[in-house]
Amino acid sequence: MNTSLKLKISALIFVIALSVVTIIPSFYSSTPDWWKKYMSPEGLRLGLDLQGGMHLVLKVNLDKAEEDSLELAANELKDLLKEQGISAVRTKSETNVVLFTLPNSSAVDTVNKVVQDSFPEINIKVDAKEGSFPKITVTLKSSEIDFIRTHAVEQSLEIIRNRIDQFGVAEPVIIRQGEAELVVQLPGVKDPKRALKLLGDTAQLEFKKVADAAGINIGLLAEETRTAGLWDGTWSNHEELEKLNQALQNRLPTDTKIYIEKEVDATTGKEIVRPILLDEQILMTGEMVKNAQVRISNQFNEPYVSIDFTAKGGRVFAKLTEENVGKRMAIVLDDVVRSAPVIREKILGGSAQISGSFTHEEAADLAIVLRVGALPAPVDIIQNMTVGASLGQDSISKGLTSGVFGTLIVFAFMVIYYRLSGIIANTALVLNILFLFTGLAILNATLTLPGIAGIILSIGMAVDANVLIFERMREEYNLGKSVKSSVDGGFGKAFSTIVDSQVTTLITAMALFMFGTGPIKGFAITLSLGIIFNLFTALFCSRLLFDTLYSFRSLKKLHFMQFVKKSNINFMGIRNITFAISGVLIAIGLFSFIQIARGNANMGVDFSGGSLLQYKATTDFTMDEVRTVFEANDLKNANLQEVEGEHRLIVKIKKSEEVVGDFSEQITAILENNMAEKGFVLESQSEIGSSVSAVLRNKAIQAIFISLLGVIAYLAMRFDIRFGLAAAVATFHDVIVVLGLCWLLNVEITLLIVTALLTLAGYSLNDSVVVFDRIRENMQKSEDHSLLQQINRSINEVMSRTFVTSLTTAMVLLALFFFGGSVIHDFALALLLGVMVGTYSSIFIASPVLTLWPEKKN
Repeated sequence: MNTSLKLKISALIFVIALSVVTIIPSFYSSTPDWWKKYMSPEGLRLGLDLQGGMHLVLKVNLDKAEEDSLELAANELKDLLKEQGISAVRTKSETNVVLFTLPNSSAVDTVNKVVQDSFPEINIKVDAKEGSFPKITVTLKSSEIDFIRTHAVEQSLEIIRNRIDQFGVAEPVIIRQGEAELVVQLPGVKDPKRALKLLGDTAQLEFKKVADAAGINIGLLAEETRTAGLWDGTWSNHEELEKLNQALQNRLPTDTKIYIEKEVDATTGKEIVRPILLDEQILMTGEMVKNAQVRISNQFNEPYVSIDFTAKGGRVFAKLTEENVGKRMAIVLDDVVRSAPVIREKILGGSAQISGSFTHEEAADLAIVLRVGALPAPVDIIQNMTVGASLGQDSISKGLTSGVFGTLIVFAFMVIYYRLSGIIANTALVLNILFLFTGLAILNATLTLPGIAGIILSIGMAVDANVLIFERMREEYNLGKSVKSSVDGGFGKAFSTIVDSQVTTLITAMALFMFGTGPIKGFAITLSLGIIFNLFTALFCSRLLFDTLYSFRSLKKLHFMQFVKKSNINFMGIRNITFAISGVLIAIGLFSFIQIARGNANMGVDFSGGSLLQYKATTDFTMDEVRTVFEANDLKNANLQEVEGEHRLIVKIKKSEEVVGDFSEQITAILENNMAEKGFVLESQSEIGSSVSAVLRNKAIQAIFISLLGVIAYLAMRFDIRFGLAAAVATFHDVIVVLGLCWLLNVEITLLIVTALLTLAGYSLNDSVVVFDRIRENMQKSEDHSLLQQINRSINEVMSRTFVTSLTTAMVLLALFFFGGSVIHDFALALLLGVMVGTYSSIFIASPVLTLWPEKKN
C-alpha cells in the first residue's frame, strides 16, 4: 500500500469519525452538555410535521394600525379643543379621514395653532363657507403613515417574541416575511388553542366611563334595527356591532357607543353576553401599565389580574377615580367590557384589578399580554398548521420503517447484482447518508417530510452514480481489459456523466431554494447536500475502496449479473408513435393544469384555502355514522375521508377566505357531542387563508420554470443549445404528464404533491443527461453515422443502467407507498408514476426531440 493511499484512507476515517461525533446529539438526547458545546453543533431538528407543534403565518393589519393612529390623534385633538372651550362635533366621514364641525369661524385659528403645537403628525384642511359652520378634515401625514406601516410589523414581532418567551416554548422560530407577515413556529406546543389566543390577542386595554342610559332601552333599539335589516342581531361580531352603532348614531346620547360585556355564569359555566353603553372618551390606556400579575380572590377564591401602573398612570388613575366617585367605570379589553365596577372612593397606590370569571390560564395569559404590551394593530392568522405530537411520532416511525425497509431491499439487490462491487456501492451509500445528516446537523437544519423526499432522491442518485460506474466497468472488462484497467476506465468514463447529471439537479435545487416557500426550501437544502456528498462518496470513497482492495490483492475478477443483455432496438423508428402518445398525455396534463388553476380538481387546503382536520378515534366508526352527524349539523359540504386500518378521520372544508376560521373548534364540539363514545381526538389541523395558498402556488410554478432556464443554460454550455432545450422539454413533459395522471386518479393536489413533482424534475433531468452524455461521447468517436443511429446506439448501451436505476428507485418508493402511512401515501404514488414516466421519456422523448433540429457537423 503506497503512501498516497494511506493518506487518503486516514483522511476518510477522520471525516467519518468527525461526522459520527457531530451527529450523535441529534439522535441521542442524553449526550453530555460538554459534548454538545465543544464537539458538535446544536444538531439536527425535526420539523413540526415530524415532532408536532404549530406553524402560523400572521398578517399585521396595517390599515387598522393607520386607522387607530388617526382615531387616537382625533380624540386627543377633540379633548384639547374642549379644554379651550371649543366644542368640535364629529360627523360621518370616509375611511382614514376624520371630519369635525366647528361652532364658529373664530375657532379655526385656535385649531390651527393647537395642531401646529401638539399634533405634528396630522394634516388639517379647513372648509369655511359663508353662512355655514366651518368644517375641518383631519388626515395623517404621509411621513407618519410610512412610519406606522414600517414600525407596526417590527413592534408586533418583538411583542409576540416576548409573549412566547413568557409562555415558555423551547426553540421557537419567529421571523418576518414580506411586508406585513410574521412566521411563527412553536415546536412541541402542548396547548395550541391557548397559544393561538395568546398570539392573536391585541390586548388594547382602555378605561371608559359607563354612560348614563336613563330612558334608553338598548335592547328595544337593537331589535328595531334588526327588524329594519340594518343589523343581523349578532352581538359578538365586531363588524355587526359597528353596523348597529352606525344605525343608532342619532338615537344615542352624543359621544356614546354600544359595547358588549362578557361574563361567565358561575353555576352553569355559560358565557353571558349583554350590551352596555359607554362614553367614547378614553380615560386611560394600557400604555400606563407597569406590571400585571395573577392573584386569587379571598372572597370567591377566583383568579383575577392585578395591575400596577406607572408613576404617571397612578396619578391619572387617582384623578379619574376621584372625579367619578359613585359612577361605573368600564375596563375594556379589545373592545369587550371585562368588568364595570362602581367607583366607591378615590383609589390611591397606583393599582387596580381586572376580574371577570377567568380560569387561571386565561388570567395568566392576560397578565402576559398586559405586562409585555399591546400589539400596535390587530394580527390576523392567515395560516395555521398544527400537528399533534402523537401524529408526528407516528410519521417518524412509519417513515423510518418504510425508508429502512426500502433501503435494505436496495442493499440486497446491489449485492446480488454487482457482488463485491455492490458491497462497495452500499458502503458508499451509507457514507452518503451519514454525511448528509451531518451536513443538516451542522447547518442546524430542520428535517421535514419534504426533506425526507430530498433524501429519497439523493439515495436514488447515489445508487445511480455507482451503477453508471459499474456499467462502464462491465463494458471495459468485456473488452478483455484487466481488473485495474477496467476500474480505472469505469471511473474515468463515468466521471463527466456523473458530474453533468448531478450539477443539473443541483441547479434545480438552488432555484427551488431561492424562489420556493418554506417546505420547498427544506426539500432543496436536503437535495443540495445529498448531491454534494454524492459526488464525494461516488467518485472518491468508492474509488478508494476499489484501490484498497486491489492493493491487498483481494480484487481478482469483476463479477456482475446482467438482466438486460446488449440490445439493438430501433427506438427512433417508433418516435412518431411515442410522440403521438406523449401528445395525448401532455394534452391531458395541460387540461388538468387549467382545471387545477381554476380550482376544478381535488385541491388540498394548501392551494384552495380552508381547513384540513385529522382526528383519531379510540374505537371503530363507520363513515355513514359520521356523515349523518355532519349533515344534521349543516355541514354537508365537508369532505370526509377515512384512513382505513388507523381509526383516523380526515375532514376537509374548503373556503376562500383570507383569514382562517375556527372550524376546528366547531367540528371538535360536534364530534364530542354526537359521537362521544368513539373518542375522537384532534391530531392535526391545517387552516390556510386564500392569500397564502395563492403565494404557495405561484412560488412553486416560479421555482420550476426558473430551474428549467438554469438547466437549459448549463446544458447549452456543456453540449449545445438543442441538448438543453431537449432536456427542458423532457422535464416539462414528465411534470405535466404526472400532474395529468394525478388529476385523472383524483389525487389531492397538496404541497407534498408539488414536492413530488419537483423531485421528479430532478430525477428526469438526471436520466436525460445520462443518455445525452453517451450520445455526445459516441458522436465524438464517430462522425460517420447519422444522429438517429447515434441515438439508437447510445440508448441501447445505457439500457442496463436505466433498468437498474429505475428498479432500485421504485423499490424505495414501493416501501414508502405500502408502509409510509397515509401522510405520504399520495406523495409516494406520484413519485412512482414519475419514475415510470421519467424512464419512458429519457428513452422515447428526450433523445428523439434532438432529431427535430437540423443535424450539424461536430
